[in-house]
Amino acid sequence: MKKRHFILTSIALGLSVLSTPMLAQASLPTVVEGQAVPSLAPMLEKVLPSVVSISVEGQQKGAQRNDIPEEFRFFFGEPFADRSPRQFRGLGSGVIIDAEKGYIITNNHVIDGADKITVKLSDGREFKAKTIGTDNLSDVALIQVEKPNNLTAVKIADSDKLKVGDFTVAIGNPFGLGQTVTSGIVSALGRSTGSDSGSYENYIQTDAAVNRGNSGGPLINLQGELIGINTAIISPSGGNAGIAFAIPSNMANNLVQQIIEFGEVRRGMLGIKGGELNADLAEAFNVTAKQGAFVSEVIPDSAAAKAGIKAGDVIVALNGQKIASFAELRAKIATSGAGKEVELTYLRDDKSHNVKVTLQSDELNQASATNLIPALEGAELSNYNSKGVTGVEITKVAPNSLAAQRGLRNGDIIVGVNRSSVENIGQFRKILDSKPSAVALNILRDGSNFYLLIQ
Repeated sequence: MKKRHFILTSIALGLSVLSTPMLAQASLPTVVEGQAVPSLAPMLEKVLPSVVSISVEGQQKGAQRNDIPEEFRFFFGEPFADRSPRQFRGLGSGVIIDAEKGYIITNNHVIDGADKITVKLSDGREFKAKTIGTDNLSDVALIQVEKPNNLTAVKIADSDKLKVGDFTVAIGNPFGLGQTVTSGIVSALGRSTGSDSGSYENYIQTDAAVNRGNSGGPLINLQGELIGINTAIISPSGGNAGIAFAIPSNMANNLVQQIIEFGEVRRGMLGIKGGELNADLAEAFNVTAKQGAFVSEVIPDSAAAKAGIKAGDVIVALNGQKIASFAELRAKIATSGAGKEVELTYLRDDKSHNVKVTLQSDELNQASATNLIPALEGAELSNYNSKGVTGVEITKVAPNSLAAQRGLRNGDIIVGVNRSSVENIGQFRKILDSKPSAVALNILRDGSNFYLLIQ
């Protein structure tokens, strides 16, 4: 949950009634007393069997004690942290994308940490389910029901074809009430919540009524096709305020197909740094575009460098679809997958150029340290190469995390593990994969070089 003048909450949707003009345009008549009346009922009859309610149970670690000053906690170690497991239960929603195999898309935050997942269909049947794979940075998860039988899958639409003003219908399980239908329109595209969590955000914004428990449920069009996965709302009170966000279906489908094929998300990387195009940048770099992704730096030997992208370029389209912001470009590139070829349209001196780029993998350039070794939980890593020093930089350490307890700090540079030198995350991963009996990190900090034993 993120607090500003509003609350950003991971949830999803509930129900509002369509007005007669909207239904008339939907062209989905039903017959009442011999007369055709506009209705979404015929479409919903086909879609509702693909929507599921999800209940989860699990255990989570307790919070660390706060009565010990942070600078001293490392010396006291684990006995002074309250990490006894605590039971939790949660509710959410999901949508079936493969009836034969029983695959269901939902949000990562719905099933995160769950030991038991139960899926309930619209006809009342219940199935046990297991997690196939997740991606916390985009909040997407793929689960699979055990012994799937007579399921119905939703048809997935091309979310890149969405336009502001298109009608939307959301289905979910608000407050555990069961399947509830809501309606609205696409309020905006390419939205970001402004979170600094490092997540990949390229949301569909809709004004459909949303409430807790609908997280992971489908946002569909009037043809009954999946256009998004409902994820979050912005609200002063935490309840519905008409501003809801959904992960586009193309983005969610790209990620789950990677999970199905590789067992994990293999994020694509273009190799640029930049920000949003504004009026001052447009004037300074002689471009007439109003929106786009401004390139401030191109990483050497990256996919962008090999394709001829240069600092000062403005990327305005990806695969023929307009790019409104750097955040949108970042999210679409990252979720496209390593090895995928994409076409970029960019402006240089206000002249348009098209170039095809094969995305690289980012696994050697950034990682969550938790994926490498549990003792580093709470640390984020990136490759470091500056002033003749190469290694792995600790870019972020979460307060009260295991990494913080071990004594790691933001800005630490790992240059070795035990007696082996480390030049990048790839080498770091390889050493840790060998499961050494002891792990002593050789760290550079403020000009000093020392070893830190973490395992």
